[in-house]
Amino acid sequence: MRGNSLAMLYVRRKPGVPAQGWLMAGAMAIPVALGRAGIKANKREGDGATPRGQFRLLRLWWRADRHPRPRTLLPVRRIGPRDGWCEDPADRHYNRPVQVPEQSKADRLARKDPLYDFIIELDHNTRPRVAGRGSAVFIHIARSGFAPTAGCVALHAKTLQRLLARIGPDTKIAIE
Repeated sequence: MRGNSLAMLYVRRKPGVPAQGWLMAGAMAIPVALGRAGIKANKREGDGATPRGQFRLLRLWWRADRHPRPRTLLPVRRIGPRDGWCEDPADRHYNRPVQVPEQSKADRLARKDPLYDFIIELDHNTRPRVAGRGSAVFIHIARSGFAPTAGCVALHAKTLQRLLARIGPDTKIAIE
């Protein structure tokens, strides 16, 4: 483990509320939003589920035009206006970052709302990448009231910023 980063984060759903849960980070219990379909072991593209499993935290993507560079041990990449993520299982760039042409309607990381101001990229469906097994699974900022995500784990912006200072490339997340 590098520095004093946390070795493991745990996510469990809230009893009776499949699209909400708790992220355990050391002694902290942090409320989170989950996918609208809850947590599923057999994740499929577009199913609205948060994938069950243990994943590495690959890097932080952040909106430098809105926030100063956050403190973290994770590798950091600025989100530019053309940065996007390929969610098309038929595309050879599936589940990878891509450059989106200006006129395209494809998913962009530089959103008008603040949900993607900070994105922690997880290694879900990366080695090997299997078409249709889910893409763009991130930790990001939650909507108001912890409304469900499309399959990500989402938390309050201030809490996410505090968490960033305690995680690094050796930190893993277990979604149970």
